[in-house]
Amino acid sequence: MASQSAGITGVKGGVDLQGYQLDMQILPDGPKSDVDFSEILNAIQEMAKDVNILFDELEAVSSPCKDDDSLLHPGNLTSTSDDASRLEAGGETVPERNKLNGLYFRDGKCRIDYILVYRKSNPQIEKREVFERNIRAEGLQMEKESSLINSDIIFVKLHAPWEVLGRYAEQMNVRMPFRRKIYYLPRRYKFMSRIDKQISRFRRWLPKKPMRLDKETLPDLEENDCYTAPFSQQRIHHFIIHNKETFFNNATRSRIVHHILQRIKYEEGKNKIGLNRLLTNGSYEAAFPLHEGSYRSKNSIRTHGAENHRHLLYECWASWGVWYKYQPLDLVRRYFGEKIGLYFAWLGWYTGMLFPAAFIGLFVFLYGVTTLDHCQVSKEVCQATDIIMCPVCDKYCPFMRLSDSCVYAKVTHLFDNGATVFFAVFMAVWATVFLEFWKRRRAVIAYDWDLIDWEEEEEEIRPQFEAKYSKKERMNPISGKPEPYQAFTDKCSRLIVSASGIFFMICVVIAAVFGIVIYRVVTVSTFAAFKWALIRNNSQVATTGTAVCINFCIIMLLNVLYEKVALLLTNLEQPRTESEWENSFTLKMFLFQFVNLNSSTFYIAFFLGRFTGHPGAYLRLINRWRLEECHPSGCLIDLCMQMGIIMVLKQTWNNFMELGYPLIQNWWTRRKVRQEHGPERKISFPQWEKDYNLQPMNAYGLFDEYLEMILQFGFTTIFVAAFPLAPLLALLNNIIEIRLDAYKFVTQWRRPLASRAKDIGIWYGILEGIGILSVITNAFVIAITSDFIPRLVYAYKYGPCAGQGEAGQKCMVGYVNASLSVFRISDFENRSEPESDGSEFSGTPLKYCRYRDYRDPPHSLVPYGYTLQFWHVLAARLAFIIVFEHLVFCIKHLISYLIPDLPKDLRDRMRREKYLIQEMMYEAELERLQKERKERKKNGKAHHNEWP
Repeated sequence: MASQSAGITGVKGGVDLQGYQLDMQILPDGPKSDVDFSEILNAIQEMAKDVNILFDELEAVSSPCKDDDSLLHPGNLTSTSDDASRLEAGGETVPERNKLNGLYFRDGKCRIDYILVYRKSNPQIEKREVFERNIRAEGLQMEKESSLINSDIIFVKLHAPWEVLGRYAEQMNVRMPFRRKIYYLPRRYKFMSRIDKQISRFRRWLPKKPMRLDKETLPDLEENDCYTAPFSQQRIHHFIIHNKETFFNNATRSRIVHHILQRIKYEEGKNKIGLNRLLTNGSYEAAFPLHEGSYRSKNSIRTHGAENHRHLLYECWASWGVWYKYQPLDLVRRYFGEKIGLYFAWLGWYTGMLFPAAFIGLFVFLYGVTTLDHCQVSKEVCQATDIIMCPVCDKYCPFMRLSDSCVYAKVTHLFDNGATVFFAVFMAVWATVFLEFWKRRRAVIAYDWDLIDWEEEEEEIRPQFEAKYSKKERMNPISGKPEPYQAFTDKCSRLIVSASGIFFMICVVIAAVFGIVIYRVVTVSTFAAFKWALIRNNSQVATTGTAVCINFCIIMLLNVLYEKVALLLTNLEQPRTESEWENSFTLKMFLFQFVNLNSSTFYIAFFLGRFTGHPGAYLRLINRWRLEECHPSGCLIDLCMQMGIIMVLKQTWNNFMELGYPLIQNWWTRRKVRQEHGPERKISFPQWEKDYNLQPMNAYGLFDEYLEMILQFGFTTIFVAAFPLAPLLALLNNIIEIRLDAYKFVTQWRRPLASRAKDIGIWYGILEGIGILSVITNAFVIAITSDFIPRLVYAYKYGPCAGQGEAGQKCMVGYVNASLSVFRISDFENRSEPESDGSEFSGTPLKYCRYRDYRDPPHSLVPYGYTLQFWHVLAARLAFIIVFEHLVFCIKHLISYLIPDLPKDLRDRMRREKYLIQEMMYEAELERLQKERKERKKNGKAHHNEWP
């Protein structure tokens, strides 16, 4: 375990040593005035000599690994042969369990860094032979193994020796640790020290941070804080090398090998190069790094420690028993790379920031529950037994008492109450705070993971781009080499065609929403004439519920179509590099799915019941179907149902597809193996075959994971004023999502190639756009969808408290009656006239009914014209939208200005490190100069007062 424990250390910071010849890098932790640099220098030089001698001896003793693939070794029940018990690598015995798990070559000395898989029946034999011959020419060592269950499948095991790793690590500027960090505690005042002592005494009575991982029982989580520098073979004695075999961790080794494979030719020609092209043309079936053994162990991790990093990740991250713990992000980054580590860091940060939003949203909901009995509007609705409402559909819908919608009025109050506006402002500010503090968190992570000075390499051109534009070339301004060139006119024409395709698909979404609208207006009459009284009496709720479910099915079907269309349009654009292709595809997929998911929600929020006309003069669809009206209690209940059902169903489906589908696939693979070899025969597969039988990572990388969370972020912020419980549902889902994704990465997927990244890429810009859109939509939801503005206008202008500057519940007396207009039943159109005459209410046919609108009565000078109150409400709504948007945007910009991107303590640490590095380099050069002077004096040479 010692070597594994040393392998999980983290590195932070960054120093460039390329321009300095340093004879001393390791300084003591005390003040500089107490240091005798000459003694320390001599001791360090002696240690470096000993280390170099030890490495030279080990290299002389160690025999080279077998790389002759002329003999194809058949698969065994274990991964090593009988002579694999004699294992020595770097002076340490390789654990026997690693040999049995298939992590080494057959000689037990060479660790497998990468696996290539092909089929013997594949006709691309010549390309593979040239490729593998060039692999050996680069210094990589190779060994082949046939599959246990299918002799046609061949596994090519690759190992990178120390010389190859060192050479390419220097070319790739891989940063490695060279010196432990020194931290100086800032001086504290006595008053602050006393406060800290009192706080520490109080903390003794509290639980000891149950959400943190227990580092005492899991010592592998301990980290070393080290300065790092680009690896250099000439200055190898400056780096902290305890063991050559563990100096480069497994993820770094695999990344170096993949870098080599991407630059090896497989055929004569300028573009016949790289592993990706061989995977595309089918020469190789798969390529992946190995997992570090099994994720399960018979022994407890607390008593026997972790078997490997994968086992440690499973126990402290992917297990359901640690759902309340913080994520071991440094270990995730070490095993899967910075790009995946950043995704889980962002997901954890987003989940943590959802806690205050979920708490405030739950508070708004509970505030509605507690004030329900005191709500004057719902009281008047429930007591309005003498108010008869007009039918909500043609012919079959009956007249109904306003009191029949008492339940819906109470449910509406739970979401549309006095705290709704505050919550909408809070969520708009929350979105800004979330993004600003994520930038700070990302800066800390970039510093801790040594990404501050990292820049992406010049990307390779996509093979499809090269094949399309190979005839026309121009010089690359960075590399100075000729490369294929796409003409500006060709690029513009392709972008125009792609934009047209996007517009067409958006029209398809609008057509789907139009179909849902037709379904709603047709079925509301059908449900109103239904035989079952439960459905007949709740025809609008039944219509909304079934329409939402059908809409969800259409959304899921269109998502499959959108993926194919987005892929087609992106390939049509011919992006030059993989990152350009990824950004273009991401933008299209997000746009398609966002419009697909939210189009019906926008319709319900802003169009449902807004353009229906009035009784006697209804607006109709294609001059046939009467447009759907809102419930007598308003349209907000429809919007809540739409968001609640879509959000729950979408998240449930996504979680099933993320985990259930790989589980079923892997179970089916294991079942086929048992059927072929018999259930009574237990086969011990080597690690490479176990990993091959796992599911590969998605072709688009982390796209699906990010897209799911970004769409959820949109649901959480855009219409949160209508559904305050959305952050709570998102929080509960994300707590499960983190462990589902962790379980999937650790147990169900092949190990992805560790790749570096400084941030979450284009997704951050999308998040900012959603944050801006959420301010606008919430302003319109409060002003148009909810009854907040009409109630406010009534309280200050028309209610009992008009002119008094009050707006309490007592000022809302008579609001329901003032918000309803009167219609004369004899003015109904023939096709709208209901079958019932309403005699069941009073024993005589009804003469008048009420409807939601601000219109004059039928006996006025202008029958059914808009009243003055309508214009007051409209003006107030427009004024509220303008004031709300400007106020919230000002708050957002103010917060963005006040919150710096870099935390102050991080900035101070970076400055302190820069100062220490300069001092260290100066002192090292000074000591070297003094040593040279002493040697010259000792040898009797002339002394020159010049700097060398």
